Amino acid sequence: SPDFVQTATSLELSELVLGEPQVAAKVLATVNSPLYGLSRPVVSLGQGITFLGLNTVRGICVRYMLDQAFPVSDPVIKLALDRMWNASALASELTLRLAPRLGLPDAGALVTQVVLSFLGPMTSHALLPRPVALAMAGKTYLERSRLEQEHLGLCAAELGALLMRKWELPDNVVTPVREMDRVLLSPCGEPPSARQARMAFGYLCARLGEQLARGSVTDLGSYVIAQDRSADL
Repeated sequence: SPDFVQTATSLELSELVLGEPQVAAKVLATVNSPLYGLSRPVVSLGQGITFLGLNTVRGICVRYMLDQAFPVSDPVIKLALDRMWNASALASELTLRLAPRLGLPDAGALVTQVVLSFLGPMTSHALLPRPVALAMAGKTYLERSRLEQEHLGLCAAELGALLMRKWELPDNVVTPVREMDRVLLSPCGEPPSARQARMAFGYLCARLGEQLARGSVTDLGSYVIAQDRSADL
């Protein structure tokens, strides 16, 4: 469960990955990706886990769980879900790299929360009529939320929270994810509390992950959030 992944020790997580061939494959694919630019490939799972670090492997485990939760036969919808999986991977990597630099505590828990925030959108894609699900690809988070409410009666953020409660995840997992999703609806006002700032950061990483996955942002080095006029931000 996401709760176990979030609290597992290095040894427990290694044992889990060793028992799940598909997760093990994803760990080795990640460590050998161009992102890390290794001079020689890593072929040992233990070495791969050590190199990536506990929080990155946690993120891979949670993303794999989400991927397995939504088996679809329609190849076009599967492609849309794969793009969302890529967005969650990019978002979790951003969270992991930036949170310590901003002094945000417990980056591992925050990575898990960011990945789980994609549970709602995955749920809505599985439930929406095919033409509507396909039309979601180029839309903003706000536009998607409106379509979800129109066709399903609830937006993705609420669907994700309902599903996590159905899975009997503890409140300390569900509540932060729900708060993160609701940043979209939070009015500007007083300076945020430390908890609100943490949720806003996670929300930003999720939205940037989506933009990177669909190619609307291609260079984070030149990205300036103050110049991003999207209603999502």
